Formats: sequence, C-alpha cells, structure tokens
Amino acid sequence: MKKTRFTEAQIVAAIKEYEAGKPAADVCRGLGINKQTFYNWKNKYSGMETQDLKRLKELEEENRRLKQMYAELAMDNKVLKDVLSKKF
Repeated sequence: MKKTRFTEAQIVAAIKEYEAGKPAADVCRGLGINKQTFYNWKNKYSGMETQDLKRLKELEEENRRLKQMYAELAMDNKVLKDVLSKKF
C-alpha cells in the first residue's frame, strides 16, 4: 500500500476545515493535493476523530495479521492432509 505523506491528524484537520465552510478548492490548494484525493479522504474519514482513526489503523493491522495467520494455518493443514492421504 502506498504511504501517504499526510498523517491522519492532518487529514482530519483538512476535513474539519472543509466542514467549517472553507471551499474544497482552497483546502486542496493549501495541502497541495488533488480534489479527488480530498474527496476520497472525505468519504473514508468523514465524521471521525483522531482517536477513531488510531483505533481503525489498529484494527486494520490486527485484521492483516489474522489473515496472514489463517493463510499459514490453511497451508499447513493442506500439506498435512496431502501427506496423510498418501498410501505407504
């Protein structure tokens, strides 16, 4: 995944500026980003606080680790079944 140059706190601050009445074009110009990037942020992070974002990142990381563990266990299970199914 591509690393963003903005922190979650900066993204939330930009969205709050927009919600406070500042035009999206001005917010984007101030950050040096494309409007589409801003609207993607808005769709993803709208209504969130910094603490919510930290929790979201923690949950995403935990989900990634659990998926990796599941994949490894599923592969081990398949290998064991293949070994046991062979006749000696």
